[in-house]
Amino acid sequence: MKFVHIADMHFDTSFTQINNSELGRKRRLEQRKVFKKIIEYIKENDIDYLFIAGDFYEHKYIKESTIEYINKLFSEVENTKIFITPGNHDPLIKNSFYNKFNWSKNVHIFNSKISYIENNDVRIYGYGFDDFYYTNSEIDSFELSDKNKVNILITHATLDGTNNVERQYNAISRRTLENIGFDYVALGHIHKSNYSEYEKIVYPGATISMGFDELGSHGMVVGEINDKKLTTKFIPLDEGEFKITELDISDIESIEGIADTINKELLDDSKFYEIYLIGRKKYEIDIYNLKKMVLKENVIKIKDKTKLAYNLENLAKDSTLKGLFAKEILERLDDDTYDKDVLNMALEIGMEVLDK
Repeated sequence: MKFVHIADMHFDTSFTQINNSELGRKRRLEQRKVFKKIIEYIKENDIDYLFIAGDFYEHKYIKESTIEYINKLFSEVENTKIFITPGNHDPLIKNSFYNKFNWSKNVHIFNSKISYIENNDVRIYGYGFDDFYYTNSEIDSFELSDKNKVNILITHATLDGTNNVERQYNAISRRTLENIGFDYVALGHIHKSNYSEYEKIVYPGATISMGFDELGSHGMVVGEINDKKLTTKFIPLDEGEFKITELDISDIESIEGIADTINKELLDDSKFYEIYLIGRKKYEIDIYNLKKMVLKENVIKIKDKTKLAYNLENLAKDSTLKGLFAKEILERLDDDTYDKDVLNMALEIGMEVLDK
């Protein structure tokens, strides 16, 4: 039997993490594009099962037109059995589309009680969220009734959750799952993949990246089980990868020079960038104005992580106006009653003015 495992698509999410409404709109279109790729892969490779391990869409934002788009694609692979376990962002509540929409006949949506669907010698088990939090799983006392069959579990969960927050999201221990003896566990909830070809308990990660806290490749896990032997691989799908890169501005003489350098950088147009400015600076860097001078639309964020090029201790020994200013700033930096960020900003502005 062959399967595709995805999770955490978050259809119609607002993408507030990237703080850019136009990019958010593009990423929502990218969600549709990526999901169509998944369906095309299923068609081309005669995939028996599609496992969707929760947070498939955003309950708060999902549009019926998006659900209709998804369901149309489901109907195009009518010979593929599709299993969905609701997560904390798409729980199976009364007004959920999981409840009120007429899904394609090949779609099965699990509820909050562990159950299975059997097909030939394969048993697909699943359970999911019936609210935005879920703590009443019975997995700790669960046993497989027939280990000769291929047994697969799909759920949205926190693996080895330890603190009180993690325990609110279907906390399961790895040891429990290993002891039960599933042939494959299709998990969702954690946006970073833990995939390896030797792993049976798998987070595929978010299908597309939500922002700069989700770097690296995003996509799907595809697998095959023959005679109880599992083989898997990870296939990247998201072309709009988020990347963080550094720019040393030590030898750049002005904010205009920084903008010009970024505009000339050979950045991959298909990627989204957060740029860290590093090195030593001799002038104030106004990120708001710098961002307006950067012409590349895929530069989403710029952060100033530079340090001042001035040696304040040496400057404070001078009897010049600049020396007196440096001495005053140093004294206040040693006083915990002053805001250090405000003082450093004042130092940048003051030194830039005194250098003129």
